[in-house]
Amino acid sequence: MKTRLKRDDTVQVVSGKDKGKSGKVLKIDKQNGRVIVQGLNMARKAVRPRKQNDKGGIIDVEAALDISNVMIVCKKCGPTRIGFSIDSGSKKRICRKCGETL
Repeated sequence: MKTRLKRDDTVQVVSGKDKGKSGKVLKIDKQNGRVIVQGLNMARKAVRPRKQNDKGGIIDVEAALDISNVMIVCKKCGPTRIGFSIDSGSKKRICRKCGETL
């Protein structure tokens, strides 16, 4: 699946249980069209102790969101779509609303 998002982009969730919240992209799975956002879509996971001194238990981890449920956040105008512009041979991502470089 093709995506215009990159790692460390700030995105906002537009649908689902975390609608309206924003965070930083940690990982993008292009093959399945999923994205993991820092601090959002938290799920509980049971973990076994791996080493002798480790502690097992239930931890909270970020679960994957569908890539269509997030939008990149522009500093000026908020959640927006991504466009491209070519300036002097270099391709840059721009905000579709205000035209600022992302």
